[in-house]
Amino acid sequence: MVHGATTHLRRINSAAVSPARPRSRQDLRMPAVTNMRPKSDPTGEAETQTRLRVAVADDDPDVREVLAKMLRALGHELAFEASTGRQLVDQCLAVGADLVMTDIQMPDMDGLDAASLIYRNSATPIILLSGHCDRALIERAEESHVFAYLLKPITQLQLEPAILLAMRRHDEFQALKHEADDLRQALADRKLIERAKGLLMKHLNLDEQDAFRKLQKLASSKNKKLVEIAEMVLTMAEALNG
Repeated sequence: MVHGATTHLRRINSAAVSPARPRSRQDLRMPAVTNMRPKSDPTGEAETQTRLRVAVADDDPDVREVLAKMLRALGHELAFEASTGRQLVDQCLAVGADLVMTDIQMPDMDGLDAASLIYRNSATPIILLSGHCDRALIERAEESHVFAYLLKPITQLQLEPAILLAMRRHDEFQALKHEADDLRQALADRKLIERAKGLLMKHLNLDEQDAFRKLQKLASSKNKKLVEIAEMVLTMAEALNG
């Protein structure tokens, strides 16, 4: 369960890191949108959630259209659409969004570079969309404030928990930033906390949210920072493993 810096990006089933054959544009078409929300929520959260203004960026208009329909079916609002990385950045700076969903390969600026610029100016959670996945992309995503990673074609059943997870991880990171001296330190601390969460999830049979809450309670009871508790958990695990 402990996967180091990339643990949280592999919690979505569709983001497993494995070599993938090149996909044609036809392979990446989105599936049909269901008219009703799923009766069960794989994350364990309540079905109702905050209505979000979501920005969608992809150079394929068909992908943008289907994603917009999925978002509306889930009760969210389309903030705007973008077909290039630069357009995505400009629109985010101009009108803003609660969440950004962006493809990687787009004209003039890729989605990861756009994500970095967006987060530098406004702490907006990012979900990355891609037709393929490899370790190098995940490492770049980690540094670009990506909180979830989905492989195309994306289904509505995958999208809903991905949004919930991205928003939850963003909230966790915002809390962490208050403890860290700067953004770079917060990113480094986040990696340690993800590793500690993974250990708690494995050994205490907790889900991700409960593992984070346990770290928070320990930090509060001992009057320490989250990252200090994470370091204690990791040190203890290393000692027990010899």
